[in-house]
Amino acid sequence: MADKEIIDALVDGGKATPGAALAPRLSQMKVNIQDVFKKINDKTKEFSGMKVPVKIIIDKKTKEVEITVGTPPTASLIKKELGVETAKITEEEKTAGKTNVGNLNFDQVVKIAKMKQENLYAKDLKAAVKQVIGTAASMPILVENKKPKEVIKDIEEGKFDSQIK
Repeated sequence: MADKEIIDALVDGGKATPGAALAPRLSQMKVNIQDVFKKINDKTKEFSGMKVPVKIIIDKKTKEVEITVGTPPTASLIKKELGVETAKITEEEKTAGKTNVGNLNFDQVVKIAKMKQENLYAKDLKAAVKQVIGTAASMPILVENKKPKEVIKDIEEGKFDSQIK
């Protein structure tokens, strides 16, 4: 690894720019900064509006650049899908009878599971889907207008097999 430089950064998905933190380091390495950010933005565009962890791996000899992208936490992906800032219910909302902040449809759950699958300890997509639903269970969020635990039972009974490909 001595012939490689690794730079860890947290960037805006799809909208990374050469800022004060990264530009000088990339410039020192004598790499094309615009190309690096084009690669980063191409790889992070699906996380638009979120902070995304990236590793910029630069070969010191060839100046070849490799970008690896992490994924935001599952809870952040769920909130993004629902378009909510926080997954919290205030005391006033509880008093008014509100019990959840949103409802995920099953396609949204599968989309999130596919984004997170390589970072989860899941043997297959079905297991990844269950983990995403498990995260939703810890938040005040419904899945298919049901409590998440009920949807997990439906998955185990095979009701969503056609959607989990």
